[in-house]
Amino acid sequence: MFVTNSMQKNVITIGKEASIFEARDKMAANKIRHLPVIDSENNLLGVVTDRDVRSAMPSVFADVCNLEEEKKKVAELKVKDIMTTNVTTVSPMHTLQDAIMLIHQTRVGAFPVVDEDGKLKGIISVRDLLRAFVNVLGIEEPGMLLCILVENKQGQMKRIVDAITEEKISFGSILVARYWDEGKRAVFPYLLTNNVAHIKRKLKSMGFELLDPMKWYLDQLPKHE
Repeated sequence: MFVTNSMQKNVITIGKEASIFEARDKMAANKIRHLPVIDSENNLLGVVTDRDVRSAMPSVFADVCNLEEEKKKVAELKVKDIMTTNVTTVSPMHTLQDAIMLIHQTRVGAFPVVDEDGKLKGIISVRDLLRAFVNVLGIEEPGMLLCILVENKQGQMKRIVDAITEEKISFGSILVARYWDEGKRAVFPYLLTNNVAHIKRKLKSMGFELLDPMKWYLDQLPKHE
């Protein structure tokens, strides 16, 4: 799964000499929060966000005497004065997993997609990534998520898949996650049926431990005193 297949290709952009009011209005009109800043040859120069614009605006707590002066200063500001130039970018051939890891590490909500020459090719956001994974995981279709605790050894996944397919149940997806007990993994099959009572009984009879998926998630959260 590559970024190029899930990114927004018709990117709304802005030039560095534009006013911050133009940036604000463009983001509002297009309901976006990130504007790549490019030059006349489509080279990426930076990114301006709605937070950058808000930070540059006069404070609502400014006193009346200084308010007009602040407004005048803001009117003179250009995108180049408030944009971020040290931008984290991704390549069209990065995987979606790469993009998700970057979002996790940087806490940034969107990345410009640039080629090896620094030309802007698109932008990919958290929303784009969610849409891609909803499609890949098949969770738009009605179904049920199971959580199966297994020993971390060969053959366990095959046993689970065989047991479910023998019941003529289709998979939307199947994921494997770390489990905090050594030598264990949590397997999450998304089954395209809501009738899972019999398959749960079958898996338990095979020696597997089934957990509530939400309880599994909550158990992994940091514990606070």
